[in-house]
This record gives sequence, structure tokens and C-alpha cells, in this order.
Amino acid sequence: MLRIKAFLAMAWRFLDGLRRVLHLLLLLAIMVLVVGASHHNLPIIPSKAALVVRLDGTLVEQESDDSFGRSVRAVSGNDGESQIVLREVLAAIRSAAKDSRIQALVLETENLSGGGLTKFRSVADAIEAFRHSGKPVYAYGRYVSQDQYYLLAQADHAYLDPAGMVEVTGYAAYGLYFHDALEKLGVTINVFKVGTHKSFTEPFTRQDQSPEDREQTLGWIKPLWTTYRTDIEHRRHLKDGALDRYVTDAVSLLQGVEGDTAKLAQQQGLVEALKTRGEFEKELTGLVGEDSNTHSFNAVDANDYFLATESDRLIRHPAGQVAVVVAQGEIVPGERGPGMIGGDTFAGLLRDMRFDDDVKAVVLRIDSGGGSMLASEVIRQEVAALKAAGKPVVASFSSVAASGGYYIAMEADEIWASPTTITGSIGVFGMVPTFERTLSKLGVSTDGVGTSSIAGGLQVERALTADTKVLMQLGVEHAYHEFVGRVAATRHQDVKAIEGVAEGRVWIGTDAAHNGLVDHLGDLDGAIRAAAERAKLPADHYQVTWVEKDLGWKERLLRAFDSSGQGLIGRLGLSRWAAGMPLRGLTAPERQLRSVEALQDPRRLYVYCGCDLR
Repeated sequence: MLRIKAFLAMAWRFLDGLRRVLHLLLLLAIMVLVVGASHHNLPIIPSKAALVVRLDGTLVEQESDDSFGRSVRAVSGNDGESQIVLREVLAAIRSAAKDSRIQALVLETENLSGGGLTKFRSVADAIEAFRHSGKPVYAYGRYVSQDQYYLLAQADHAYLDPAGMVEVTGYAAYGLYFHDALEKLGVTINVFKVGTHKSFTEPFTRQDQSPEDREQTLGWIKPLWTTYRTDIEHRRHLKDGALDRYVTDAVSLLQGVEGDTAKLAQQQGLVEALKTRGEFEKELTGLVGEDSNTHSFNAVDANDYFLATESDRLIRHPAGQVAVVVAQGEIVPGERGPGMIGGDTFAGLLRDMRFDDDVKAVVLRIDSGGGSMLASEVIRQEVAALKAAGKPVVASFSSVAASGGYYIAMEADEIWASPTTITGSIGVFGMVPTFERTLSKLGVSTDGVGTSSIAGGLQVERALTADTKVLMQLGVEHAYHEFVGRVAATRHQDVKAIEGVAEGRVWIGTDAAHNGLVDHLGDLDGAIRAAAERAKLPADHYQVTWVEKDLGWKERLLRAFDSSGQGLIGRLGLSRWAAGMPLRGLTAPERQLRSVEALQDPRRLYVYCGCDLR
């Protein structure tokens, strides 16, 4: 028996050792393939070409997916959560404007799925700067959604397929309401809040939109639509109100062209001409020449172009660095990767910048509707510590910087917002679901004893006790007064003045500036310049660095893997497995439900804005 045990132990050690060796060999093989594939795929820029900007997915400030996931989706053809990083698009377009090899810019918006008007306008500004170089801008579409059309309309030559359509309908903000369904399930939603306009909890406590939320929502979607249509009318040289007529008179206008949606778009001036894809490519071939491999026009993908020209933007300047750190997604406690703002993770980045002598100023680029108040407070404290250390902090708002997104910005020396930024929502709520009625339907009850009336008071299988409810409401009211008081102090305003624009109300950027909640209307570049000026850095003689969480060796390997992941997955025979990956794209109702997952504050206090165009 002892001999058998010894033999089995030896066999186990041998197999375990073999496993480790094979694991190492596989890892080395992957690294070799990555290096080889990356070397093979280095972009070559022809002497004469068009830069093709393919906007496939959602335009974001920071990618929220891991490298492996992006590679898998590239192979499987699943673009469910494909993302395009705004700064990379802008950098590629700006570099191309000065590059004599790039003769034209081509916009491919067919797979653009969103990102917000603020980001679209940043791309439009970069396109306008490219146009000033004297080079033409082209765009082509078949079925063109409202978001896609905003960018397609920026082209000098905007073409539509003869069988195509431009679908512009105006902005809307609709959501799902679950009160009756929750009642049928026996779920009790206990809500504690301050702020008559704090509407995040309404879908769980009502069956329709409250008058207060209806009023405030119209207050920001109407200005968004006005900006959208006036931008388009200016760019396409249309008469004032032309786009409104295209929307409101859609039925009669379409009847007038016998249902031909493409003809209607051309007739109304939304596109220059109707062309097939072949005709579009032939025109560009005449301009930049033919690629013998693709039998289409000479093209350089913007992603490849960004990588090829990135080194030109990494020249170090001795004067110092302006560090830009992105806060994108829901704010939650603890450590989190890209796509969510972990309170400890983000605070750690700020702390590192505080002790980095090369960093002279910090810009917070915020694209968040908020989340946990505790995590927001952890971040706010680190922003205050940066300022106390003598390093200027400037906040720059992207599409959304509301509630917790505003909370983490309020200590900044300056706050910059776009005119179309959704911000404000200064309010606090707590929400605790309990399932005692649900369990009762199943014949399950809860009973026991405690040493006080609040012991076990937040157990979800029991109804909240009266004292627990009072404690929760007191906590929410205290948190709200702290929020308002800190905004008043940092904005150098009277508390009553801030209370007048608080109450959870959402504001568009222009109104927020009028109300004193932001200092300047402008883009990220303006915020970076302001930070450099506050740090007394010489103009155009400082380095802008983008700060992210340090990657471990596995993450670095996957990052390298991402640049050649499609070919590598194919070589490893994983394509069939990748094709079976579930779709991860989220509809608006799914995003609404998913936001509930971010409610992870241990105190159950939230500074969260459910402001989303649906």
C-alpha cells in the first residue's frame, strides 16, 4: 500500500511538472506569435492615400473592455460593445491634416452606435480643422441613423446609397417603469431621498414619469436637439428650421417622393448626391490612386495611422507634465478596471500624481453619471489633497458629469464643460429592496430575536423597521446637506443659491455655466491649457500624459496580443470558440437595469443620475 501511495505521489509530481512546462511553452509560443504578428502588421502608409476613420461601436473617453475580449470580438464578428477612443480619433485626424501623404479624409459611420453629442462635436471640430488644410472630406452611408448622420454631415462630399435612408427623428428620453411588476412579485422598494428632481428611483416606485422629471428632462433634451439641428444646418448650408421640417413633416415629405427615402434626403439637402459604393470608391480612386490588393482606393485605417504616428506625439518636454486621468462609468467602492470608477483605484492614481515630481498639473476628464457617495468622497478627498500639495486641478466634463460625476469635480480649481454636457443632479438617495412579501407568496417567513429594534434591520428578507427607516432618511438628508455645502464652498457661493439649482435637477452645460456650477464652456484642450497656465508651464512646451492604472505582466501581454489578436486567434484555432461568445451589446432598457448593479455603497447612499437618452 505504501508503494502504491509513493508511486501515485511520484506520478502526480511528474504530471504537475509536465503541466507547468507545457504552460510555459504555450506562453512562450503566444509571445513569439504576438511579436511576429505585430511586426508583420506594422502599418505602411502609402505616399498618397486617404485616411479612413471607421467609427465602429461607441465613442468613449476610455476603453472599458480588456484586450482579450476585444480580440475575441474581432474574430467572431461580434461588435456588441466595440469602442472607439475619442482622443485616438482626434489625434489621427489632427496628424493627418499636417501629413502630405494623406490627401483626403473618409468617414465610415455605418456601425457607429453612440457616444453622445459632446463627443461627436469634438470629432466635428477636428474634421473642420482638417478641412482648413485644404484637403477634402468624404462620407458614405446606406442606412444612416441620427447619431451617424451628425458626423456624416460634416463631410464636404456626403453621399447616400440610392437605396438608403437618413433617419433623423429628434431626441427622446424614455425609460421603463417597474412599480406594478414589482408589486406583482411582492418586492418592496424602500426609497429615501432629498431632491424633488432626483428621479433615479422613480422607475421602481412609479408606473410613469413624474411631472418634475418630465420638466427637467425637457429642459436638457430640447437644447441638445437645438444644438444638433443648428450644427447640421450650418454645416450643410440649410435654411434655419430645415431639419425640424424634415422631422415634423416627415409623412407629407415622404409622400411627395413616393416613399423614396434616399431621394428625400438628397432633395432636402441632407446629402450631396446618391451614389453606389462602387461609384464612391471610384471617385476616391481617382483622387488618391488604386490599391492593387483591394482593388479599391489607397486607404490607411485611422487605428493603424494612430499607432504609426503615435511616437511623434510622445516627445518629452523638460518643463513638466500635465496629467490627464479619465473617470468614465459608474462610481463604485474599491478597486475596478476601466469602464467603472473604483473609488480606491481612482484615488490611488491621484495619489501617485501627487507624489510624482514630473506631474505639474492634473486634468480630470469625467464622463460619469455618478454612483456610490462613499467612493465619490474618497476621490474628492484625493482631489483636495492634490490642490493642497500645490498642484492645479482642472475638471473637464465630457458627455455626462452629473451627480457623483459632479461631486468628484467640485474641488477642482476650474471646471470646464461642453455646452452639451449633461451635469448638475446635486441630490442624494438611498434605495433598499426587501423581499418579505415575495417569500410569503412562496410560503416562507422570517422570525427571530435581536438585541435592539435596528439589529438586522437591513436584511432584505425582512421589512425595514420604523427606526431603520428614520435612520436611513436622516443619513440621506445629512449627505445632501454635505453635498450642497461643499458645492457652495468650492463655488464660492451662498448655500441658498446652490440649493436653488440643486434638488437633484439636471442641467445642460450652458445652463450650468449660467448657474455658476461650471467656470468655462470649452473642450478638453482648453482645460489642458488652463491647467498648464495655472502650473506656469511655458505654452506648447509641456507634455500631456494620459494616466491609467499600471498593467500587470498578464495585462501587458494581452495588450500586445490585442494588436494582432485576430490573426493569433486564428492560428491557435480558437475562431470557432470565439464565434460562440455571447453578444454583449446593451439596449437602452438593459443599460437602465444594469445601472442598478452599480448600487454597491456600504452605507446605501448614492449620488447617481439616470440621465440617458433612450
